Amino acid sequence: QEWRADETADRLIRERQIEPLILVGVYNAGAERLQEYTPTRDGRGRGGGGDAYVRFLSEELKPFVDRNYRTRPEPQDTAVGGSSLGALISLHAAFSRPDLYGKVAALSPSVWWDERRVVDQVQRLARRPRLRVWLDIGTDEGYAALPDARQMRDAMVAKGWRLGDDLSYHEAEGAGHNEAAWAARFDRVLTFLFPRR
Repeated sequence: QEWRADETADRLIRERQIEPLILVGVYNAGAERLQEYTPTRDGRGRGGGGDAYVRFLSEELKPFVDRNYRTRPEPQDTAVGGSSLGALISLHAAFSRPDLYGKVAALSPSVWWDERRVVDQVQRLARRPRLRVWLDIGTDEGYAALPDARQMRDAMVAKGWRLGDDLSYHEAEGAGHNEAAWAARFDRVLTFLFPRR
């Protein structure tokens, strides 16, 4: 299973719907994925290695890509994104490093992690960063996923994000928590985050 992200991006670039872009896929740590993608330890002592992952993205991977490829390195041209726990750590990266990331794609984020700590992170922001956010959820992802995503959306709106402007919130009817569902809406993610100028 894959998102077919490269094929989708190629098609949208050819159709002149989005800006040309570079997609960088980062392989996850498999069994250590929970540790890698969670910014805090939960009440059972699990996870919490997310800041190291954000440092890797910010201090190693992004500088490497910017050195070796023709990029627009400014935050307004740089996105971070993922699904599930990958969406959770992407939100954390964007909130923590708005000097580097000006866009974030959060597909089916694991808002539930550590008593919805990511919602608290939004509420504790001193001010809303200049950040364009795609946030979505499938309606068949489990009993808590939809209310959690709505709570995240509402916290972001209360902090000053504007729906339809710098925040796109989408509920995918009948979609589950899987690669096929994320692939089916990835074109909408790209057209929101990287519209043709």
